[in-house]
Amino acid sequence: MSLLDLDQNKVTYFDLNNELNIPKDNTIQLGKDREALDAFMAENVIPNTLKFDSQKEHFDYLIENVFIDPKVVEQYDFAFIERLYDYLQEQNFQFKSFMAAYKFYAQYALKTNDGAYYVEGYVDRVAMNALFYANGDEQLAMNLADEMIHQRYQPATPSFLNAARARRGELVSCFILQATDDMNSIGRTINSALQLSKIGGGVGINLSNLREAGSPIKGIENAASGVVPVMKLLEDSFTYSNQMGQRNGAGVVYLSVFHPDIMAFLATKKENADEKVRIKTLSMGVTVPDKFYDLIKRDEKMYLFSPYDVEREYGTEFNYVDITAEYDNMVANPAIKKTTINARDLENELSKMQQESGYPYIINIDTVNRANPIAGKVISSNLCSEILQVQKPSIINNEQQYEQLGTDVSCNLGSTNIVNLMETDDFEKSIDTMVRALTSVSDASDLDIVPSVQHGNQELHAIGLGAMGLHAMFAKNHMYYGDEEALDFTNMYFMMLNYYTLKASNNLARERQETFFDFEKSAYADGSYFDAYTEAPMAPKTEKVRQIFAKHHVPNQADWVALKEQVMQDGLYNAYRMAIAPTGSISYVNDATASLHPIINKIEERQEKKIGKIYYPAPYLDADTIPYYESAYNIDMRKVIDVYAAAQQHVDQGMAMTLFMRSTVPEELYEWKQGRTDKMTTRDLNILRNYAYSKGIKSIYYIRTYTDDMEEFGVNECESCSI
Repeated sequence: MSLLDLDQNKVTYFDLNNELNIPKDNTIQLGKDREALDAFMAENVIPNTLKFDSQKEHFDYLIENVFIDPKVVEQYDFAFIERLYDYLQEQNFQFKSFMAAYKFYAQYALKTNDGAYYVEGYVDRVAMNALFYANGDEQLAMNLADEMIHQRYQPATPSFLNAARARRGELVSCFILQATDDMNSIGRTINSALQLSKIGGGVGINLSNLREAGSPIKGIENAASGVVPVMKLLEDSFTYSNQMGQRNGAGVVYLSVFHPDIMAFLATKKENADEKVRIKTLSMGVTVPDKFYDLIKRDEKMYLFSPYDVEREYGTEFNYVDITAEYDNMVANPAIKKTTINARDLENELSKMQQESGYPYIINIDTVNRANPIAGKVISSNLCSEILQVQKPSIINNEQQYEQLGTDVSCNLGSTNIVNLMETDDFEKSIDTMVRALTSVSDASDLDIVPSVQHGNQELHAIGLGAMGLHAMFAKNHMYYGDEEALDFTNMYFMMLNYYTLKASNNLARERQETFFDFEKSAYADGSYFDAYTEAPMAPKTEKVRQIFAKHHVPNQADWVALKEQVMQDGLYNAYRMAIAPTGSISYVNDATASLHPIINKIEERQEKKIGKIYYPAPYLDADTIPYYESAYNIDMRKVIDVYAAAQQHVDQGMAMTLFMRSTVPEELYEWKQGRTDKMTTRDLNILRNYAYSKGIKSIYYIRTYTDDMEEFGVNECESCSI
């Protein structure tokens, strides 16, 4: 029975998995998931996987049928490849849930061209990743294989999916572009969005430099169309372009809250917006300087400034003017055209749109740049709001060529699996291996189709190592999400991640005798970056967290002082090292909770195309851990913000922090709701947004709302069950 002929009536695993949703004797039937997993392997995977008599025969088949790139294999003696496979198979890897196995084989495993048979399993995909990213280095390949087969490290979807494949998209996860205020740049930006969406992940584009609608062009009044028509062009471009059919094209546009088109920008997401301006699939975000929060606090009117006039007066693009510092000067300057709006009206509009659509994302741009250790200015972010890197504008001539080549952003991502990494025998070796794997993606990226992105990658060697499984770590160790022990663990884990990624990047710089561009102008070079770590001891505060970290070397002040000296002397290879991306299907494969978020349901329900509903139990769910698995929709979002803030102080880029809200809010959740309506209001989101800003959060990703009419039965009946 081939995959093409697979008849749901002839297999048992879907029914077994669905029994997770049916309590028996007031108990969640967790054993049914293991039965479903066993049935899936026996009924689907084993009979539908091509068999080979040897690894050599397998590889010959893969190369002859153009499944894998022969250049990857040619870097190694085949006897080593066989040893690598022997090691991987000795580890006896087993999926822990039906969802993990199903997601891997549905989304990641190579299949025959007709989709009828699998030609690789999990061990094969791990081996291909290890061989590809090690680039001929046998020891690194073994180290990578060790990290991945034990699921301490997980490359992001495009990297894991495409590694070593002969027919593939790019390995890079995401990109960031900016348009300048001329038609040549706009045209080039649209072309770049098409090209990047075709080969890679999501594309973020900042439009703040573009003059507003109604602005004059060459003396002709009301000639400019503003940012909304450009958004429409970009949305159509992303709809058209995708990664060789493997991933839908996706993009986000960002605009400053001080841009005159800000209200029209937000209105494009309204359900009742005119079809000519309504944006359906393009994501949107706003960059928010400190001055906006100040104006809100004072309940003052705010001025919106013409980007064209600002650029003319300051001699630099709108994105690069410090609005917080220059606000009063810009208000007083009669040469800068400006309009006014009440700051709190705009604040309420932001929250109203977040209630209705989940957008816009929020980038606290001054917070970002205060923490940015690299020379230059961060002006935008990516599709998920966690990539925050410096950019320089380009100048495009009439032939669509670069008169001045600026820098835009590409970033490749990977995640640590927190629960599994804490079990490593050598934290430093594990992180060093991961940094080398991610750097390999940066080094191997050929992005000449967008020279500004290519230039940025070549200068910065930026990577983004993140994390997933934080809530699982809390539950497994009997910590409540957001409590003192949870915050203590989060602080220590990301301090460790910061220290060892710095050490790994420093090792690379020393080995290669190369640093990222303008290292000497960075806060790393003058040592100031390290002050927070060298001036005060940083150690676990609670006994439980001390015990969790007992087997690892937690860097002390002396370690940080030594690292500071090494970095100042030899530099860093990677300008950026860490970013906390959202994790989707790859979390299931790892049997990890997503990113740093709390879970939504103890038994999660997923709607799969052509299959129906599949159920996924939270990792390590049992009678002991169930009290520690509170749904995100029942948690005070200030606890989520606190957890992210504990991590953010150590993360050089950003974090894709989602807030989970209920349309009807339990009174006990937020003290400000007492005596007021129990419906979610713009006030609730305003308070949380300002709280996040006060805690040093760099970005707020999506706002997810659980509405009254979305109440479900079945799985939700299990929420209060004992196990």
